[in-house]
Order: sequence, then structure tokens, then C-alpha cells
Amino acid sequence: MIKEGGMADKAEIAAKLLAWFEQAGEIATGWLLSPAAWSQFALLALSFLVARIATRRLSPHAAKLIDPGDKDNPLATARRFAGRFLPLMLPVFAYGLTAMGEEVTRSLFGSGDVIAFGKRVFFFLAARIFVREVLRDTFLRILGRYVLIPVAALYALGILDDITLRLEETTVALGNIQFSVMALIRGLIAGSLLFWLGSWSNRQSADYIKKQEELRPATRELAVKAVEVAIFGAAFLLLMSIMGIDLTAVAVLGGALGVGIGLGLQQIAANFVSGIILLVEGQTTVGDYVELDGGEKGTIVKMTARACVLETFDGKWIVVPNEHFITTRVVNYSDQGSANRYEALFSVSYDTDINLVPVLIEAAVGRLPFVLQAPDGPDCELRGFGESSVDFAVEYWVSGIDDGKNKYGSPVLFAIWNALKEAGIEMPFPQRVVHVKGALAGSGT
Repeated sequence: MIKEGGMADKAEIAAKLLAWFEQAGEIATGWLLSPAAWSQFALLALSFLVARIATRRLSPHAAKLIDPGDKDNPLATARRFAGRFLPLMLPVFAYGLTAMGEEVTRSLFGSGDVIAFGKRVFFFLAARIFVREVLRDTFLRILGRYVLIPVAALYALGILDDITLRLEETTVALGNIQFSVMALIRGLIAGSLLFWLGSWSNRQSADYIKKQEELRPATRELAVKAVEVAIFGAAFLLLMSIMGIDLTAVAVLGGALGVGIGLGLQQIAANFVSGIILLVEGQTTVGDYVELDGGEKGTIVKMTARACVLETFDGKWIVVPNEHFITTRVVNYSDQGSANRYEALFSVSYDTDINLVPVLIEAAVGRLPFVLQAPDGPDCELRGFGESSVDFAVEYWVSGIDDGKNKYGSPVLFAIWNALKEAGIEMPFPQRVVHVKGALAGSGT
């Protein structure tokens, strides 16, 4: 039975193709023998000739008018974009002239099938030129090559409506929901375009928001995420409307998704909400150097809806879930380049006049170009009396973090060493005195 059904389907398709070819042959024969058809062929040739002459005359002037030169502003960008459409002048002019010729022939002869076919052919040529010479984006060119050009070819042959009707009548069932094949194709094409447009819009809006220096970094990140959610949410709802899906089904899906989040996606939901809180509060943001209770530390280089990315001194990236920034203790060493205090330890001999050391070291450290005088200049303090030395520490402020690219500690220690050497002050090392008692001490050996 299956084989007989398959053979019957093939026979039906072959019969339809044969009937279509016979119909096309009859139409072509009628055109060749009809004076009205020959007059339409003449109008087609005249339309193409006039369009070609008009394009040749107007194209150089239009290119000169549109060309912005070396200017770099939104208007110049728009003019350069408009200049990409100049290759369409010939088929567009020809299409317009044939459309007017069709009206004339239908009013005179009551028929305009030949010139209508020519008009559709010019539309097909315009689609090909649009895909080859106007579109630059790779995705759009693929979409144009495999969707727009085939559709234009079917339209030129006059069979687009029949194929569309057949696809509308063919349905696909997914459970209790039924779609026509045409609705699925329409949804696939519309979804591809919508989400490409959403990605493009999201990139443009993100670049614009990040250039607004008057906004805090956290506010900029929050605005970028809000725009992203709004764009793709609108694209999804619009796609559902295009495909004819009842939005109440989306509401049911949202309820099921909520149950899924409550049962199995708690951590993801917690990280997402924590990310929003971080962006709103602005306590930690991109560029801050932070240290968490778990030992993770580094500069925040990226904040996403799920996690923050920390870059360590040695260039490694650590992905930390946003929830850790809310539920654990976080030490923020920087707030967009704020000052931070460090200290350097050193010791001097007990033979040193220790009253001279603070002035000497504070002056030496204060001459370093990265050491700040505000909120406080270098401060040398006596920390204690050790077994072999007098212990000091000098505190100093710098703008930034002592990390891989900002080496503050080493130059400070060099400055201390050089200052003590120039002043003749000894930096001691541990020494031991050994006393020998008994017979060994009295022997002459």
C-alpha cells in the first residue's frame, strides 16, 4: 500500500508538471502569434532602453551628489549607505516604466500579460543586484541568496501565489498545535531577520551607552543589559505574533519555566538577580580590584547576567558567580582609580641615631613620582626593637593597585636602601655571640 501511494503521488506530480509545461507552451505560442503581445515586447524593449539611457546619464550625478568625501559624521555615514543602492537604478527605472506600460496596454488591448512578465523579470534582476552588490553582511547575503532570489524567481515565473497557497494548505501538527508549512517558513525567515536585527541593534546601543562617560560604569552596564533584554524580548513576542501563536500559550510556558526555575534553576536565578543588584548598587563595577572570602582576587574586567570575570596579576581569568558578591565578604581595593595605602618594612642597626631615620626615609620615598602627597604623604614609623635591629615601616599612598603592571613596592625598597647607604646607616643582619667556658677556655690549644 505504501508503494502504491508513493507511485500515485509521483504520477500526480508528473501530471501537474506536464500540465504546467503545456500551459506555458500555449501561453508562449499565444504571445508569438498575437499583435498585442508584439506591441508589449516593443514596450518592454523601449522601457529597458530608456532606463539604460537614464541610468547612464543620472548615475554619475547621483554618485557625485551622494558622495560625502572624507567627512565622518552620521549624515556622511547615511550618504555612503545610500550610495550602495546606485546599482539598482537600471532595474528600478525599467520596472517603473514597464508598470506604466502595463497600464497603457491593458487600457488599449485589455491584456498585459507579456509586459507584466517583463516587469517581474526586472524585479528579479533587481533582487539579484541587491544581494550581490548592496548587501555586505554575510548573514544577510546568505539569506538573500537562498530566500530572496528564489522567491523573486518564482514571482517572475508567476507561480509564487500557487506555491504559497499549497504551502498554506499543508499543515504540520506538534501535539495540540498545528502549523502550516508556510507559517513555519515565514517564522524561520522572520525569526532570522528579527534576531539578526536584534543583535545589530544591541551592539549599536551598547556602543552608544558605553561612550556616555558621565554615567557610572555600573549604570552603563545596567542600561546595556536592560536594552538587551528589551530588544530580544520584543523580537520574541513579535515572532510569536508573526507565526500566529496565541500569546496565552507563551504565558503557560512562562509559568512552566517559573516552576522549573523554582525547582532546578535556583542558582542561575540567584546569580541573575544578584547581577542586577550589583549593577543597580554600583558597589563593585568593571575596573575594580576585589578580593573575596574564597581567596579569589583580581580586577573585574567583565560583568554578565550570571557572573563576574576577574583578571589576576598573571593574566588568568576567574569566573565568579554573582551570588558570591552578595552573600560573602568582598574587599574592594579600588573604586575607579582611587588612592590606596601600602607600607614597606626595613630595619637599622642599634648603633644608628634613629631620630634621623624618619626624615631621611620620608624624603627619599616622597621623591618617587607615583607616591601621593594626599590624602597623606609618606609616614615613617618606629615599629619595635628586635633582637638585632631597630624595626621601622614607611607608609605611602599611590593611585592604583600594586599589581603586575604597577610595581610600587620594589622602587620604594630601592629608595630606602639607597637613602640608608648614602647616609652611612647600616642595615643589620642577625648575629650571635658565643661564650666558651670551662677547661677548654683555659687550655693553650
